[in-house]
Amino acid sequence: MLSRALAHVCRLMGVMSFVVAQITAQDQYMTRALNLMSETPLIDGHNDLPWQLRERFNNQLNKVDLNTLNTTHTNIPKIKAGKLGAQFWSAFVPCDTQYKDAVRQTLEQIDVIHRMCQKYPETFRFTASSQEIRAAFRDNRTACLIGVEGGHSLDSSLGTLRAMYLLGVRYLTLTHSCNTPWADNWLVDTESGHSEHNGLSPFGKQVIKEMNRLGMLIDLSHMSVEVMNQVLNMSAAPVIFSHSSAYGICPHKRNVPDNILLKVRDKGGIVMINFYNDYVTCSSTANVSNVADHFDYIKKLAGPSIIGFGGDYDGVKRVPTGLEDVSKMPVLVAELLARGWKDEEVKAALGENLLRVLKKTEEVRDSLAVAPPDDVPIPLEKVQNTCRTSYGYPDSSHPDSSSWGSSLSWLTVLMSLFACLQLREH
Repeated sequence: MLSRALAHVCRLMGVMSFVVAQITAQDQYMTRALNLMSETPLIDGHNDLPWQLRERFNNQLNKVDLNTLNTTHTNIPKIKAGKLGAQFWSAFVPCDTQYKDAVRQTLEQIDVIHRMCQKYPETFRFTASSQEIRAAFRDNRTACLIGVEGGHSLDSSLGTLRAMYLLGVRYLTLTHSCNTPWADNWLVDTESGHSEHNGLSPFGKQVIKEMNRLGMLIDLSHMSVEVMNQVLNMSAAPVIFSHSSAYGICPHKRNVPDNILLKVRDKGGIVMINFYNDYVTCSSTANVSNVADHFDYIKKLAGPSIIGFGGDYDGVKRVPTGLEDVSKMPVLVAELLARGWKDEEVKAALGENLLRVLKKTEEVRDSLAVAPPDDVPIPLEKVQNTCRTSYGYPDSSHPDSSSWGSSLSWLTVLMSLFACLQLREH
């Protein structure tokens, strides 16, 4: 009887020792993760907090305190706990703004990002270069960068692209979930979409070249595979996927196929892995381990040099268990270390890869410094509608108030106004 009791005690002690060892190992991985994140900035490729500020507060920052806001994935305490070194904030506006007020709304999103940085200077610093990101990190500030999510925000204007660059925009996602007059979006590769341009139109290729000249990162998240291939073939600079995952793990059309991953590697680019459950497991549920599987898959296929973090926080409804908000980033880093990732590989994924891509893009810009801006506009017939004027295009006429009667019937005027109103409503 006594021997049985002793055996039972020994078994319990063995289990307890195993549990303690496991906890100790996890603590060691977390300690190591936090140390690495104090040495290298964690640069996240996509966060939609600015859109939350639009939807919840109409961009009235005086009505919100990011120190106490607790209804979003992102706030200042979560940023600090997550050791977020740099963030590309998304200047996103929905596709239904296309042909209407997309440019104005995008400018307002750019504005709210700048004002957010100005309101919390003890936390944020606006940056626009690889060197400035490193400087902000040294000064214990979260570097703030801007990415415009969707080419519809340009209204098919290279002048608008250049103006946005001057306002600090450092990447453009070529489309969101709608075609533009010059590029096909990812839905083209599904049953619900159709190609309008077989990838990029001639003007779309002008956009790519002008982004190279400016030094603006080309973001291929949300793109059709044909656009991915065309851009990878023609861009002089590396490209990014700001918030996409591995198609080989989850075959969702928003993810990156294997052959494209290899091309990104050869181009020196980066895929910043998305945490949205639907792109992680192709289902409504996911966990930290599932996200780490995407990191492992891409590392095994194309190497650690093309991997980054692209959480998509505050832009999605479902995030993995264990990665509930921005504060949980170290948990994922610890998971990678537990899977045998070397310190240098983790540092690469944290931020060194993105910094390399941005620096190379800046070098391409500098090499093209003598090239003049492209000022050839998109053909009028590609964008013409009743709400768009055509000043500057050849053979376009714009009647003044004294000649309306001779050039347009009142019926035509009323029909045009009605069509414009209908377009704004939809």
